Amino acid sequence: MLDTHALVWWVNDDGQLSRPARRAIERERRRENGQILVSSISAWEIALLAAKGRLVLTLDVGDWLDTAAEIEGVYFVPVDNVIAVHSVQLPGEFHPDPADRIITALARHHSAPVVTGDSKIRAYRYVETIW
Repeated sequence: MLDTHALVWWVNDDGQLSRPARRAIERERRRENGQILVSSISAWEIALLAAKGRLVLTLDVGDWLDTAAEIEGVYFVPVDNVIAVHSVQLPGEFHPDPADRIITALARHHSAPVVTGDSKIRAYRYVETIW
């Protein structure tokens, strides 16, 4: 499962993506039936950041997301009612950011590690992370 910034940095081949994160993504892509999961909340976050001028993309945000979705092995996973409810029922203490809560709930639901540099997600002991 890719956190939003990990997706952007990976797709844009940005040097901010850590070497272990890049290796984990590529290893999953090479695996037979490998899946790089991305929450659809990341599409919302990317569109919001682009609209606010905090993220500059080389394409229109819709085209950028379409291009990312066309990468072999990348799957945008919709936020359904189960994930929405799980995001407010995460065990232990977790910060209130809704997008991070949804990404974390989705990762837990799929038993997938989160590729993230976000220190708050990485400190959360109820989800595996890679960075």
